[in-house]
Amino acid sequence: QVQLVESGGGLVQPGGSLRLSCAASGFTFNNYGMSWHRQVPGKERELVASITRAAITNYADSVKDRFTISRDNAKNMVYLQMNSLKPEDTAVYYCKTRLLWTDYWGQGTQVTVSS
Repeated sequence: QVQLVESGGGLVQPGGSLRLSCAASGFTFNNYGMSWHRQVPGKERELVASITRAAITNYADSVKDRFTISRDNAKNMVYLQMNSLKPEDTAVYYCKTRLLWTDYWGQGTQVTVSS
């Protein structure tokens, strides 16, 4: 079955960096786009970045020029490099893919940006 497992979250100071990883299994990874989303309590989950099967990327305006999404098809991995982190980036970050009109989500990883 489809499985997405995020890792790499944690506590970081403002201005710092983190790299999130998402390990995918149960489907033909290189055939599908992947995306990262985030959610804070009381707010809707929002798209942070996406990458197509052809490695075309798209970013939310709030993270452009700070975050980079990438994928390694040989390892079935997708990454989110986050630089110049701000307190407002604090959230649970989720990895997602869509197969045949069904969305699959990971369990999420907490990112906290605080001094």
